[in-house]
Amino acid sequence: MKTGRNEPCPCGSGQKFKKCCEGKADARERLRSRGLAALLVIVLLIVIAGIVIDQRSDDGTAVETARVWSPEHGHYHDVNPRR
Repeated sequence: MKTGRNEPCPCGSGQKFKKCCEGKADARERLRSRGLAALLVIVLLIVIAGIVIDQRSDDGTAVETARVWSPEHGHYHDVNPRR
């Protein structure tokens, strides 16, 4: 059950919860959300790095993708010489 702001603090200090431990609980929540955001950024960077590495040839140079018109389909197709 959640402690009300004006109830005695559960830590036993004798103070009201709002004057004692409420700020600590808010700080833990902010830290948890920042950690989650940092984890999301790291995962996105790994995905982006994987895409960039996949677009490189074996010697590390960028792969040139040729575009070929397909009259049967009515649009261009990417032709990757590496694959």
